[in-house]
Amino acid sequence: MVAFQLAQASPHFAAASEASYAILPHSLWRASVVPIRSGVPTTAPVVSAYAPAEKNFAADFLLGGVSSAVSKTVAAPIERVKMLLQNQDQLIRTGRLSEPYKGIGDCFARTVRDEGVLSLWRGNTTNVIRYFPTQALNFAFKDYFKALFNFKKDKDGYWKWFAGNIASGSAAGATSLLFVYSLDYARTRLTNDYKAAKGGSDRQFTGLVDVYRKTLRSDGVAGLYRGFNVSVFGIVVYRGLYFGMYDSFKPVLLTGKLQDNFLASLALGWMITNGANLASYPLDTVRRMMMTSGEAVKYKSAMDAFTQIVKNEGARSLFKGAGANVLRAIAGAGALAGYDHLQLVFFGNKHGSGGA
Repeated sequence: MVAFQLAQASPHFAAASEASYAILPHSLWRASVVPIRSGVPTTAPVVSAYAPAEKNFAADFLLGGVSSAVSKTVAAPIERVKMLLQNQDQLIRTGRLSEPYKGIGDCFARTVRDEGVLSLWRGNTTNVIRYFPTQALNFAFKDYFKALFNFKKDKDGYWKWFAGNIASGSAAGATSLLFVYSLDYARTRLTNDYKAAKGGSDRQFTGLVDVYRKTLRSDGVAGLYRGFNVSVFGIVVYRGLYFGMYDSFKPVLLTGKLQDNFLASLALGWMITNGANLASYPLDTVRRMMMTSGEAVKYKSAMDAFTQIVKNEGARSLFKGAGANVLRAIAGAGALAGYDHLQLVFFGNKHGSGGA
């Protein structure tokens, strides 16, 4: 219809319609149709045939980032407690914690008592700075890779479509990690920068810039990427399940009145985020232990870290803080549901996650 109307209005377009057309990856360029000359001179303008009906990469990036930043800030206290529980053995060994926490409640109470309520949001600014572009890129690249694989449930079958959703999430996570890993490192160091136990020194870092400065001084650029290899593997597992299962289960489970229901999407996202977290949690523990190994204890590699952690602290230590992670999953669920809801509000049509 678009081509017919333009052909009537412009002889240039009529001539160009005889040429071949190439469609760029639509998740990035949203199917801008570019005429390729095949012996027919033309000055026809580039026509975005599908642009009115599709969101663009920038919208994916912006809305994914906003929904993620809001949900992350709400869940920041749980994130801080989870990371303190996850790394408490190392904090004790380095003299930055006097005794182990007895559980989630004890960690909350002691942190508030020793450092104040606002300390529960310590590292959150860095976290949002990191999380906004990370999740924004995750959502945008996930759509790009889904379009690249272009598997359809009706055409290719459920399992091939499901595998394509998993692969899209994994590829998006790995690609995004390349851009933001050093911010994740800085956030981890700030969050674990607990006020020292009696007789020890005060905080190690005054802020984000201080983390970069001291790490570069002691370990060089490589210090900012400590644990990167295990992080890539962990993010492939986590993002593949996080995006893949949500995109695959949502159009099957949330139908009818539940299709655009925010609370239903939030509940589904929460269950899926917990499953993805549990599957990748041991890798996440090793990754964060390697990041904090710039203190008194250092690991030679991811395998060395894994071996030492299991040998010295037991296999259960790989899941330390997993209880808080169940609560923290509301941030990941909020990002998924919030992204879908913002797409519904701003575009009027369902452009969010899922779909056949």
